[in-house]
This record gives sequence, C-alpha cells and structure tokens, in this order.
Amino acid sequence: MMVKRYALSFLLGLFSIALAAQNQEEEAVKHTITAFFKAFHEKDSLALYDVVHKTIQVQTVKNDSNGHSVLKTEAYSSLVNAIITIPDSIHFEERILDYSIQIDGAMANAWTTYEFWLNNEFHHCGVNSFQLFKENKEWKIIYLIDTRRVGDCKPPTLK
Repeated sequence: MMVKRYALSFLLGLFSIALAAQNQEEEAVKHTITAFFKAFHEKDSLALYDVVHKTIQVQTVKNDSNGHSVLKTEAYSSLVNAIITIPDSIHFEERILDYSIQIDGAMANAWTTYEFWLNNEFHHCGVNSFQLFKENKEWKIIYLIDTRRVGDCKPPTLK
C-alpha cells in the first residue's frame, strides 16, 4: 500500500514538473510575440529583426474589391520598411485579444485574435498565426500569416 502511495506521489510530481515546463515555454513564446508587437508599435526596425529568424516568411489573407479571398506574400524587409515609415502623426495599435499556443519540441504555433486601431478608431480585425522555431534557447518567428476583415467585424466592446 505504501509503495502505491509513493508511486502515485512520484507520478504526480513528474506531471507537475512537465506542466510547469510547458507553461514556461508558452510564456517564452508569448514573450517573443509581445516583443514583436512592442517593436511594431515603437517602429523599431532593429527589434523587429531581433525576434524573427533570418528566413521568415510573411503572408496576408484578405478580400479584394470583388470580395474574393486573396493571398498576398510580402518580404519581411518590406513589412519592416512600411512600419518604420509610418508618419509620427499617425497613431496605430494592434491589440491582441487572446493567445492559443501549441508547442512540440522546438516548434510552436501561436494563434492570436486582434483588433487594429488607427488614430484611436477601430479599423479592422483578424487573426495572426505565428510559427516559431526554438534556436539556441530562443524562440524566433519563422512564419507569420494574418487575416484582415474590415466589413464583417466589430470590436467586442461594440457588439
């Protein structure tokens, strides 16, 4: 009977350690994404490059003027240039509403819903899907795809 009790305690201890390690990795992934958006909002090109892998790919799914879904591929350097050249008179903010993070070894996926605000007015919403790779104990974004919906969403506070 004592052996069963110790075995159960040991297994519960191992489970707790594994859960804590998973939570630490999820927080590390979230930290990388938070750092990306901090750099995004501050228009900091060096920091924007610091959180991504050198082979990053960027795509967007949106509707064209006829309402058809279009997949747009963009060089990361073009995205960074577009961000850092936004005039200081324009205030922009991408608000992350929630995170869903999955990790398997050195690969992670983070799905984040968001609202985009332009000059303090709601502009559009969508989802970001980040793919990350853990290299040298650091999570780096290797792929980013997002959706952008304009006419068919409202911020949760306005529903």
